[in-house]
Amino acid sequence: MKKVLILGGGIGGVAAAIAFRKQGFEVELVSDRDYLFIYPLAIWIPVGSMQFKDVSIPLSQLARKHGLSLTIDKVVALDGDGKTITLEKAGVRDSPALVVVALGASKMKHEGIEHTRSICGKPEESLALKEKIEMLVARGSGKIALGFGGNPKDSSAVRGGPGFELLFNLHHYLKKLRIRDKFELTFFVPMVEPGARMGKKALSAMASMFKSKSISTRYGKKISRFEADGIVFEDQSKLESDLCMFIPAGEGHEIIRKSNLPQNSAGFVRIDDYCRIEGLKGWYAVGDAAALEGPDWKAKQGHIAELMANNAACNAAIEHLGRQGAMKGYQAHLNVLCVMDMGDGAGFVYKNSVKEVFIPMPVVGHLLKQSWGHYYKLSKMWL
Repeated sequence: MKKVLILGGGIGGVAAAIAFRKQGFEVELVSDRDYLFIYPLAIWIPVGSMQFKDVSIPLSQLARKHGLSLTIDKVVALDGDGKTITLEKAGVRDSPALVVVALGASKMKHEGIEHTRSICGKPEESLALKEKIEMLVARGSGKIALGFGGNPKDSSAVRGGPGFELLFNLHHYLKKLRIRDKFELTFFVPMVEPGARMGKKALSAMASMFKSKSISTRYGKKISRFEADGIVFEDQSKLESDLCMFIPAGEGHEIIRKSNLPQNSAGFVRIDDYCRIEGLKGWYAVGDAAALEGPDWKAKQGHIAELMANNAACNAAIEHLGRQGAMKGYQAHLNVLCVMDMGDGAGFVYKNSVKEVFIPMPVVGHLLKQSWGHYYKLSKMWL
């Protein structure tokens, strides 16, 4: 039985581990955390709708269920030429015939970033956000700013959806407490049209929702730095805030950027349509670690990471196990897909090269997003 080493225990890495195991490979999953954190559900932790344990799955349970070998260790170096992986505790290891790089991405560094909290950062930051929001609620008033940044070298690395969702959920939470009028909510981004990749219909609907919910906006100004009491923009204007929730754009994982793996200008691993790393036979990259090719509106999302993981497993089985079938590319299936939760409803967003769709879903949309969360966890443990 051929062995594959999966580097990374996030959504893409876990999907790859399960998919390769189903194809008949022996699988070892390496993760620096002992749990899978389900980031799309983390929007509900800061507002108390879900607890941390509801948004995570122990990797030991997944390993037992799917017959995986699990190693809790941190990848500290990759050598594509020497075909070695260095782990923090285990040291240098020769790679097996097959390796899948699913380490995710690092976040771009902004001056004063320590003054912000992110829903897409380390999992424990969601708890820090919850604590800060509870402090402001106890005080009874406050100024809250939420935004996300861009990466001019790779626009697919922008993570805006969770920012919109957390903002709308926070509005709903404060409204339920009957103190919404005591809080100033402001959404800020350096782009002129944030969320444009979702399509014109979604963009128009977003503008209407901001207006109806009395959420101020600050668009088109680059961020100079963050301070303890606000955000300073390039024109030296300042947005004051008691709490700044900010999602930096992604860039290549620091371990990848330090490696000799082929990379694009933003530090993401260059792959072909079949998720094979350029020039490295038997090595694949999926999810946020990989450099996506495709239309300008392409975005790194969880369902794309899972698609890439499944395609990589299928393609590896054809190339390395002699299976029959056609190789599967990811580019033809790129799309933007999101059920954008708002606490009391949601909006269904879909865009590909042919069409764009935005469907408001009051009440039922929120239930649909919750149901997806239950399905996701069940699908990993029982299907």
